[in-house]
Amino acid sequence: MSKRDPYEVLGVARNASADEIKKAYRKLAIKFHPDKNPGDHAAEEKFKEAASAYEILSDPEKKARYDQFGHAGPGMGGGFQGGGMNMEDIFSQFGDIFGGAFGGGAFGGGFGGQQGRGRVVKGSNLRVRLKMTLEEIAHGAEKKIKVTKLVRGKGSEYGKCTTCGGAGQVRRVQSTFLGQMQTVTTCPACGGIGQTVSKRAPGSDEHGLVREEVVVPIRIPAGVEEGMQLNISGMGNEAPAGGVPGDLLVVIEEETHPELRRDGRNLHHEVFVSMVDAALGAQVEVPLVTGKAKVKIEPGTQTNHVLRLKGKGLPSVNHHGHGDLFVHVAVWTPTDLTKDEKAALEKLRGSPGFQPRPTAKDKGFFERVKEMFSN
Repeated sequence: MSKRDPYEVLGVARNASADEIKKAYRKLAIKFHPDKNPGDHAAEEKFKEAASAYEILSDPEKKARYDQFGHAGPGMGGGFQGGGMNMEDIFSQFGDIFGGAFGGGAFGGGFGGQQGRGRVVKGSNLRVRLKMTLEEIAHGAEKKIKVTKLVRGKGSEYGKCTTCGGAGQVRRVQSTFLGQMQTVTTCPACGGIGQTVSKRAPGSDEHGLVREEVVVPIRIPAGVEEGMQLNISGMGNEAPAGGVPGDLLVVIEEETHPELRRDGRNLHHEVFVSMVDAALGAQVEVPLVTGKAKVKIEPGTQTNHVLRLKGKGLPSVNHHGHGDLFVHVAVWTPTDLTKDEKAALEKLRGSPGFQPRPTAKDKGFFERVKEMFSN
């Protein structure tokens, strides 16, 4: 299936409230729930698609990234393609949405032959910060990150919970004045997982997990920005009893470049030229993200003149082209002149060519920059 807008999937407006989004998802999830549509593959795909859409729109950070970057945004997981989430993921994350719509537990004990199984738990997420140079941001980078996370200890073993028999729920029958009534509660021994640690590895915690340093290889796309977060699925802490691992959240930090200043996709550089070069014209060298470029200073160039090098900025994270490099010219006035140099300038002080003659083209700096950005 092709990627679809999550707002379209749930049938809500872009300014819908969290409660409206939740209600829309619950309505679709109940409509296409596997228990109501046994053997219907199309309904199952719609059920998964609705869950994938809700996963984004119910999370303020993911929703903001989608609103800004769309399907290509970091952490979007490739978009809403029906099969992006499995049933256990959906039931473990969004089980509370259904309430008692399907009987006993949140989902009536499971689906598709999975009755009697405990809930699937997910490990906690890990968050790390990654510093990147401007050159790495411009071209993308392959990185290896060292993280300390919880993993299953060597020798830890899990077995079926003896209290609930692996169901994750305990059923009790009580006699009331209305007759026999059955109640279903989460198993107090395993917390609803259905499994307990039958053997713990040396040094492991109560879940049979130990802390271990691992190296995680990741690919950083070109064009990322300060504060942007990338979601590396399944590389966070492992979960008890063989559940679903958490995610590794990588937060981007930009290192300051000594000569270039970033403004979104655009870059800015200030170049100083002498009075003579500004008056007679010259060719000067300016830095690029990679390498250098020569630019022409036209005769009569004034301070705050801006040169635009199209396409020499940074790429868009959504592959929508490159920004530009803006070179801001500053005419440098000498401050330590020799006696002969002062005498030479004194002869020129009264020359007509050295008298300021502003023209209509000599606009202020901010007006010129505003004009360039509006084009």
